[in-house]
Amino acid sequence: MIATTPLDILRFIVDRHAEAIDTVLVTLIGIEGASSRAIGAQMAVAADGRRIGSFSGGCVEDAVAAEALEALDDGWGRVVRYGIGSAYIDIRLPCGGGIDLLFTPRPDAATMISALGQLDQRRATGLALGCDSVALLPDAVSRSWDGNSLHHAYQPALRIVALGQGEDLTAFARLGAAFGAQVQALTPDLPTRDLLGDEGIEATFLPTRNTLPIAHGDPWTAIVFLFHGRDWEEFLLPQALALRSFYIGAIGSRKTHAARRAMLSHSGVSMEQIETLRGHIGLIPATRDPATLAVSILGEIVADYNALALWSHWMGQPLETTASA
Repeated sequence: MIATTPLDILRFIVDRHAEAIDTVLVTLIGIEGASSRAIGAQMAVAADGRRIGSFSGGCVEDAVAAEALEALDDGWGRVVRYGIGSAYIDIRLPCGGGIDLLFTPRPDAATMISALGQLDQRRATGLALGCDSVALLPDAVSRSWDGNSLHHAYQPALRIVALGQGEDLTAFARLGAAFGAQVQALTPDLPTRDLLGDEGIEATFLPTRNTLPIAHGDPWTAIVFLFHGRDWEEFLLPQALALRSFYIGAIGSRKTHAARRAMLSHSGVSMEQIETLRGHIGLIPATRDPATLAVSILGEIVADYNALALWSHWMGQPLETTASA
């Protein structure tokens, strides 16, 4: 995995609790000026010195860890300013701004376990974070710090269903897995399936062009068709369009996509569903190699995943999907 995820921080706290080691959950609740992290970014520090997460490129983390251990010793939480306006004049943020961090010592592990359980079930969840308590929220809606608590929403991990074969599929599946997504690769090519499986990536053999071996999707799922020929799309693509997802796309030129849309229409797929299908996908135009194609498509998916989740969490609206539940 490339970097720590929010779920990793919750798991860190639960794992340390299982070892009978106290922890402190540190949450970014305020920003003055610029910041390299957003409101809700977190870090966890254990009593034995282990820690996970960050708020900068390394300029405040040591100080945050020291403050966390002090909060454990004192037994009470606090809000501390770092950077501009801070009492710690020797600690400066490279962006020139200031951040307010909430220190919550000994967060309730049972609450964390409940939150992780909901996330494992592919349901967004929320926590109310205060100086001395962490509580599970009835909904996954974020709310700004009000002097007593911050409501922070957590979304299930990005899930990607990728269909294809050869290097285009392997490059994309590897990159998605390294990013931290839950990748499921579907391929009619046994060597491709075995290669990905040996690397620890879930890979399923497609024995037929007629049946998609997936029964359901969810609001946190992206579906990508990486076949260069449309013969594998004729029956599988309509089935994929009927699944719940926030993103569904297929590679190919604009001409290829126009023919694909005509094929779907001829097959009886509704225009509403056809309009959700993206063609000529990716952020980088005219990609010609598997690695660049993988970066291009994953970048587009992650951008949409983050944008839709942000809207859902802060506006209290359900995540947009390309198919109904």
